[in-house]
Amino acid sequence: MPGYNKFDPRLESLVVETKTDWEPDVADLPSEEKKWLAAEVHRHPDQAAKIQYVRVHTGMIRQITVTAADIERLRQQARG
Repeated sequence: MPGYNKFDPRLESLVVETKTDWEPDVADLPSEEKKWLAAEVHRHPDQAAKIQYVRVHTGMIRQITVTAADIERLRQQARG
């Protein structure tokens, strides 16, 4: 299956686990903010800048690496 590193609705139906990584320039955010950002980025995975699907026996793991662009977008959306 090609396309493991871009959003794919077919693969989304197989996601059994999520994982969040942080780019080095945003890795030192407070843990409460990271928790909120991780929840929000996984709520709308189609908007994530860096997404990857990892095949496991039971389905797929959705792995999103949060970028500065993701954080800016999510903060703007939260402000309305």
